Amino acid sequence: MIQVKHLHKSFGEVEVLRDISTTFERGKTNLIIGSSGSGKTVFLKCLLGLFSPEQGEIFYGNQSFSAMDKDQRKELREHIGMVFQGGALFDSMTVEENVMFPLRMYSSQSLAQRQERVNTVLARVNLHGANKKFPSEISGGMQKRVSIARAIVNNPRYLFCDEPNSGLDPKTSMVIDNLIQEITAEYNMTTIINTHDMNSVMEIGQNIVFLQNGSVAWEGNADNIFNATEQSVIDFVYSSNLFKKIRTIQQQAKR
Repeated sequence: MIQVKHLHKSFGEVEVLRDISTTFERGKTNLIIGSSGSGKTVFLKCLLGLFSPEQGEIFYGNQSFSAMDKDQRKELREHIGMVFQGGALFDSMTVEENVMFPLRMYSSQSLAQRQERVNTVLARVNLHGANKKFPSEISGGMQKRVSIARAIVNNPRYLFCDEPNSGLDPKTSMVIDNLIQEITAEYNMTTIINTHDMNSVMEIGQNIVFLQNGSVAWEGNADNIFNATEQSVIDFVYSSNLFKKIRTIQQQAKR
């Protein structure tokens, strides 16, 4: 679990995050959503420790990040997996080498043990036999699955995903969404996903934090987001053509 209490972040005189308090639950897919400029990316970077807030606290379990010393922060990072927006795979490395990279950095396992772990997570993301291929030799969806395999190879407590469906077609996006949700439950991780994709919201939105102008405007899940009364949430939900059609159907049904 990750708890955020009264978080503020500014750049110069511009306040980007305003008094954010929320909880990201363990074993669930926690989504951060909102329109462009709402503060999603800055919030994610604060959670990762890449930005330091001026006020507020972020608790990983019962530990305050700001109170951790250098060694404690290093230990925490060993328990964090990250799926980057573009995949961020090393082009010069094979799939196997990409997935093994965190093990080489943080693990004292033997080569045979690392190899076994890599094979296990590649099998989990349905990439049997892809070990020796290079990223340029596989599809975008397969590259995202490699990125997920690399993120979970160290059996992390926390998984962060930044726009994991970026650049993917709807069918492949659904595969990635379902895979992240399944792995979250299996590993009992605290998973936080930064997204603007309403399809992802409806598929795997077990806990949703909606940001508007740097503040939490709404919290809920996929089952009740259509009942939100905040105008900013309504506008976001029905911003895609698909959900515009759903809204039209709903309005017609009420007449």
